Amino acid sequence: MKKLAFFPLAILFSGALIDAHAQSSVTLYGIVDNGIEYQNGGQGSAVRAVSSGLFATVYGLRGSEDIGGGYRVNFQLEQGFSGVTGAATDPTAAWNRLAWLGMTGPFGELRVGRQKKPEYLFLNGEIDPTAVKSIASPINNFQDVTVRASNAIAYLAPTIYGFTAQAMISLRDQTTKPSNGLRFYNVVARYVNGPFRVSAGYESQGNATGSSVQKVWRAAAGYRAGNLRLYLAYQSERQTDNSEKRDIYEASTSYQLDPFNLVSVMYGYAHDRAAQGKNAQQIGLTYEYFLSKATNLYVAAGLIDNHGKADYTLDGTQYSGIPTAPGAYARGVVLGMTHKF
Repeated sequence: MKKLAFFPLAILFSGALIDAHAQSSVTLYGIVDNGIEYQNGGQGSAVRAVSSGLFATVYGLRGSEDIGGGYRVNFQLEQGFSGVTGAATDPTAAWNRLAWLGMTGPFGELRVGRQKKPEYLFLNGEIDPTAVKSIASPINNFQDVTVRASNAIAYLAPTIYGFTAQAMISLRDQTTKPSNGLRFYNVVARYVNGPFRVSAGYESQGNATGSSVQKVWRAAAGYRAGNLRLYLAYQSERQTDNSEKRDIYEASTSYQLDPFNLVSVMYGYAHDRAAQGKNAQQIGLTYEYFLSKATNLYVAAGLIDNHGKADYTLDGTQYSGIPTAPGAYARGVVLGMTHKF
């Protein structure tokens, strides 16, 4: 009788396991972005094969499990690599871009692990049409910041009446001095009202030796009118040891000509307030032709006018530009193809 009583319970329990398993999902995803680039930095030119000219070339795993009551457990693992050599962007790390575990619910979302800072995950799309990617984006070329943080704890708030916010802290470890305590904190916010968008963020990050702290302010405003988008952005970077004191301004626009063609134009100015004679300005241009929802062809071009001792170069989304002579023009163009899976 005990066996007969247990039998329906076993069936019920196994059914619950099957149902729970059915509510879990793991997705393999990736982007491959390859192209041919020409650059000249005033002390020589280069024609080279590049990967990640517009989008970072990556592959990754994204998973989610519905645990009931409006709660889900999520994770993401992501590795960056070169689509022209196959080499990992950081061979010392198995998942060099993302490695986090978290939970979503009515409270919002909590993530723990290596991840993009809210300053860039959340705000880059508000800054310019490329989301601060490619040689065409002035802020991408002028800024001196890190995009990801390890040992990080992030909170993503739900949207309430068009307003939402994100915050993150990151802890030190054995690779830093001191090896414990708080290394980084960041908070950002965005408000959307119809075609208008306003966002701002602040971050503070200590260096690995604990001898200096970088403080970054960002603000952006945007407006959409049909197929036209307008962007205004400002970024301030300060180092407490006075090695960096820079303001960056950018104005840009994009226009969707039709479902297949997108054109973007960007202008930026970097103002060196540390009196080191490193001011510069840039104009950038991108054109994208969408072959399908997953594949597009693109052209990205940039021209930097370096002043005085400035030697800014044209950086791809996941690679560095060639060396530029101080005070010289840096110019380049990349033709590429992107496929997302």
